Amino acid sequence: MTNIVKPSILAGFMELLPQEQIQFNKMKDTIRRTYESFGFLPLDTPVMEKADVLLAKGGGETEKQVYRFEKGKSDIALRFDLTVPLARYVAQHYSELSFPFRRYHIAKVYRGERNQRGRFREFYQCDIDIIGDRKLAIINDAEIPAIIYNVFKNLEIGDFTIRINNRKLLKGFYGSLGIEDSTYVLRIIDKMEKIGLENVKLELKDLGLDDSSIEAIIKFLEISGSNLEKIKALKDLNIENETFLEGLDEIEKVFEYLKLFNVPEANTEFDLTIARGLDYYTGTVYETKLNDHPEIGSICSGGRYDNLASHYTKQSLPGVGISIGLTRLFYQLQEAGIIKTEKNILTDLLIIPFEGFEPNAIELLSALRKEGVTGFINAEAGKLGKKMKYADDLNIKYTILIGQDEVDEGKYMLRNMETGDQEKLSVDEIIACIKKEKMI
Repeated sequence: MTNIVKPSILAGFMELLPQEQIQFNKMKDTIRRTYESFGFLPLDTPVMEKADVLLAKGGGETEKQVYRFEKGKSDIALRFDLTVPLARYVAQHYSELSFPFRRYHIAKVYRGERNQRGRFREFYQCDIDIIGDRKLAIINDAEIPAIIYNVFKNLEIGDFTIRINNRKLLKGFYGSLGIEDSTYVLRIIDKMEKIGLENVKLELKDLGLDDSSIEAIIKFLEISGSNLEKIKALKDLNIENETFLEGLDEIEKVFEYLKLFNVPEANTEFDLTIARGLDYYTGTVYETKLNDHPEIGSICSGGRYDNLASHYTKQSLPGVGISIGLTRLFYQLQEAGIIKTEKNILTDLLIIPFEGFEPNAIELLSALRKEGVTGFINAEAGKLGKKMKYADDLNIKYTILIGQDEVDEGKYMLRNMETGDQEKLSVDEIIACIKKEKMI
């Protein structure tokens, strides 16, 4: 007797029902089309990389989460993000690429994270990056939030704010206070939303900062007003630190260009508390949040970095980019009730032939498909009511019955499954009806 194995999947992996998958694919396609509209080229690197290449940087929490195995003499690792494979790709194909190199990559990545609700071990990332050869103009830092704005406007998932800051600004400010290594300070500031202002002050004190420095930091973080008012307030501090002034000039240009990119100020915020990627980002940084659902956290983040591929080449390759964790975002949007499963928008109709009229059904379907109408045939044995319920269960809007009368008349009963209305129509009339429906 054959043993029956209970069907199940590994924890931390998402599997969707067809109607959910339609909605997921719709989001993914919207992001892809938006990326392409801004001139980004597609890229797809292998899921598996040589472990020594993928893990060239070494160390850190990420390496502990990498899926790694041996096959024969090959030491293999599954990609844990899309940035490291991009770095390898650009270094490997440097002489064949045109710079600035603008690429988008929408694909699955793998991380052996601790299993918890809403966190996945296999998930889609939707990345864009603009890579320069030795230099990259600041206009690119402004175009990135313009792309973010268009992505989330097109996704229609609610009001959102793109929070923007500059790491040079932060590093220069803390340097002006005599804090040469600001990493630990930035880590504390980055937790402000979670632990609150008073706890931030306590942690800064524990770090060994004096009261005057802590007071200056808090005053700096509490600068308020519009984006331009905050920039003016920073100028009024009269800080002469070179890094600070460079960061201030960059952030001012970013907001200046954002207006020209037609990004509404209501969708952007100059936020001095945003740090991101403490050992990676070096200039402009971004975080995006849904205004009505802050509990979801950042739905898109990224920033400017000095050198993408330092572990693979001596060429200086600065860049700026963002990533959307689509799998986690989709899950959270479903949990929050922001997106709901749509009806079957892929299939226009179902053709149900009576016994012996299957060839006629095929002939009709071929004629309809030639004109862009989508559908398929249900010629399985069973009662008509069961087949109509099948169409209803799949949310297919129209059904067509084919029997002797339909063949003789050259007209077919087109039934609207939503309203119950039905009418005998010619092939041309059916095509016109469904095309009109698609245009509404």
